[in-house]
Amino acid sequence: MLCTLLLLTICDVGSAAKVTLDPSSWGHSAGSGCVGCHDKASPGLARQWHQSAHKSAGVNCMDCHRADAAEPDAIEHEGQVIATIVSPQDCGRCHQVEYREQAGSVHAEAYALIAERVPALAHQLTGAAMQAAGCDQCHGSEVKVRGDGTLDPATWPNSGIGRINPDGSKGSCSSCHGRHRFSKAQAREPGACVRCHSGPDSPDKEIFEASKHGMLYAAQREAMNLDSDTWIAGKDYTAAPTCVTCHMGAAGKIPPTHDVGMRNVWSLNTPVSQRQYLVVLEDDAKIELPATEKAPKRGSEIEKPDGSRGKVKVVATPDRRRSIMSLVCLECHSKSFTQGFMTQFDNVVELYNAKFGAPAQAIMAALYEQGLLTPLPFDEPLEFTYWELWHDEGARARHGASMASPNHAWWEGMYLVGRNFYSRFLPEARAAAGERAAELVEVQGKRI
Repeated sequence: MLCTLLLLTICDVGSAAKVTLDPSSWGHSAGSGCVGCHDKASPGLARQWHQSAHKSAGVNCMDCHRADAAEPDAIEHEGQVIATIVSPQDCGRCHQVEYREQAGSVHAEAYALIAERVPALAHQLTGAAMQAAGCDQCHGSEVKVRGDGTLDPATWPNSGIGRINPDGSKGSCSSCHGRHRFSKAQAREPGACVRCHSGPDSPDKEIFEASKHGMLYAAQREAMNLDSDTWIAGKDYTAAPTCVTCHMGAAGKIPPTHDVGMRNVWSLNTPVSQRQYLVVLEDDAKIELPATEKAPKRGSEIEKPDGSRGKVKVVATPDRRRSIMSLVCLECHSKSFTQGFMTQFDNVVELYNAKFGAPAQAIMAALYEQGLLTPLPFDEPLEFTYWELWHDEGARARHGASMASPNHAWWEGMYLVGRNFYSRFLPEARAAAGERAAELVEVQGKRI
């Protein structure tokens, strides 16, 4: 298992032309000029850097912002060629392992995940300005560069976790490691995740705070050792877990990772949840495939989302992914406790799928197929009802079960799913189907 884990966490990624940076070249001579000016022009920003590990190591502004003149967002500034955006690829010149892990993660794909879905909702209700201020601030924007090398204000500033950068890399390290301290301790705090993982559709903040884990963290935060160079559960801290502990953190033989989805078995933010294989290709692209399909064999070729083909290097089954997550749990819980919790969680997801998710999805598909709903998204009440059923209430129920908040699993989750399904969704679906209600609603929803 450890061998598979290492294969999953170490990936190679291509790189565009960049200014080289290694420890022997830290402390660019022009950096002192940057600091002298910004100490006066933006003292808060400069103060953050003065307090950072970068400052202690001799890494200055020019080391990170210096750019090659051929880079698309390179500009001349005070006699130097720089880029405003320090992308993950830039950070990867020193933080190579972290960059490789992040580049293959679900965080890096956050923009692509919603490219054709959530923006339609924002545009349909309001317009592009709302997408820029809402969706894109978490999922990321595709940053556009104007003719003079400056960044288009319609797409920048943005620190969304799946941001498409001018150099082609995906992501934003400062989304979690806020500039200009870029602190490890800050990223280990649950608060680092709150900006995006909160609210009606992904209330992980609220769920964590309502759970036993959140209660322990609030009571014993001072014992969390957040500033430690290493941060191994059961060794460097034992007071409580945070988001990082379970999804990214080191524990026992499990190394830390910047691939936040690697340990997740289920897709919890889809209309119907699926157990998933994690497939790593020889070009280090990562693809998640439903476990209802046959697992691809190592060395076989499969189609990638962009239509190209790639050769399989390693496959992590849902059971393997679950066993890796469980090893983190075992630092504080017994094997029987951990297995029992996972069983209860799985049961909730399977209940949601069978009773609500799959029937509702089948009913919607039938109504679209028969032309009883228009293809234009969010122009009919039923589409909003369905969206709230799976995207908001259904997600809360499944996340609540996964993170041990009974209130979110039931009252703010599955109870609302059931109430919505029976009092709004089915009546609206029957009304849309008209005379064909028995055929398109009752038959498609026969698993209710």
